Amino acid sequence: MASNRGVIFEGPGKVEVHNIDYPTFKDPQGKPIEHGVILKVVSTNICGSDQHMVRGRTTAPKGLVLGHEILGEVIEKGKDVLFLEIGDLVSVPFNVACGRCRACRERNTGVCLTVNKAQPGGAYGYVDMGGWVGGQADYVLVPFADFNLLKFPDKDQAMDKIRDLTMLSDILPTGFHGAKTAGVGVGSTVYVAGAGPVGLAAAASAYILGAAVVIVGDRNKERLKHVKKMGYETIDISQSETLADQIAAIVGEPTVDAGIDAVGFEASGHGSANEPAPASVLNSLMEVVFVAGGVGIPGLYVVQDPGAPNDDSKHGILKVRFGKGWSKSLHFHTGQAPVLQYNRQLMQAILHDRLPIAKIVNATVISLDDAPKGYADFDQGAAKKFVIDPHGTIAKKAA
Repeated sequence: MASNRGVIFEGPGKVEVHNIDYPTFKDPQGKPIEHGVILKVVSTNICGSDQHMVRGRTTAPKGLVLGHEILGEVIEKGKDVLFLEIGDLVSVPFNVACGRCRACRERNTGVCLTVNKAQPGGAYGYVDMGGWVGGQADYVLVPFADFNLLKFPDKDQAMDKIRDLTMLSDILPTGFHGAKTAGVGVGSTVYVAGAGPVGLAAAASAYILGAAVVIVGDRNKERLKHVKKMGYETIDISQSETLADQIAAIVGEPTVDAGIDAVGFEASGHGSANEPAPASVLNSLMEVVFVAGGVGIPGLYVVQDPGAPNDDSKHGILKVRFGKGWSKSLHFHTGQAPVLQYNRQLMQAILHDRLPIAKIVNATVISLDDAPKGYADFDQGAAKKFVIDPHGTIAKKAA
């Protein structure tokens, strides 16, 4: 049996790489499963959602193996796995889903009813998401493999685009979900709140869905510079000028057709100091989205936020101006992206050179040992998407 190492959450602000157990064919409760595979991890990314835990903004326990963005090679499989073979290269949706419950059968895999005893929906290496071990490691178990995994049709072709394809596990489908549920279409004007990797993925998704103008707002100067370089309009939310006025300067009117919240609960207000204001993005989007328009909310909101600025926010209760949204007949769509609804189409867009997502999010490959530094740099707002290469596979391919 091979040794295994993983990135471990050791408390607020602290991640370390340690030896961990090699995966076995058992679920988090220790029940044997035959529908899973064990993957040799080829790439696994650091996500903004991971940062929420590392910053101490969730109830994540110490000792959690992090990582829900995974791409790997099948090296072992259970006897009930029918459609995958040893050696297949696959993308792992971050949603753990059984494929058998009502939610999964309706393709709402983000809220599977069976893989998490605490609430609907499961994920790898994440607080309150079922106890599934994370994939920022050398090896990881994936359950319900035939249903969950997306096999790449040509392994060599996939390795040529591995830095792009690693985004299929989460941020690209998440950004696409935000744009699609906001109603982005041909000729749309779109405002994306947040210039992190999910915001950039949402901007790229809006573009391929046909948007005429895509605007991305943030206060991080380095990220805004990168957004501009990628061809999108930018708004610096640290400026005193209102969001509506800044949008008007770009599109000629103070509204957009669709808005996307790619920030979530760790937001700060427009024109204010960099202070916690958990509902600020939602309220600003309700101001600038045109009547009967849509707001996609792929940004994460949690039930418990120990680091919130007030008691209500600590329990996920936000001061949202819902009456404003109701009066404008806006529609809202929240929750985890059901990755399986989108990942095959997005894979095709990548393989056929329609979506250079690695360039757009500035994918930066690091070793497993460098993961703690990657977390620290990402936390400081680096305009990068860190991709962990546990076995040096990507580095060898690039050599």
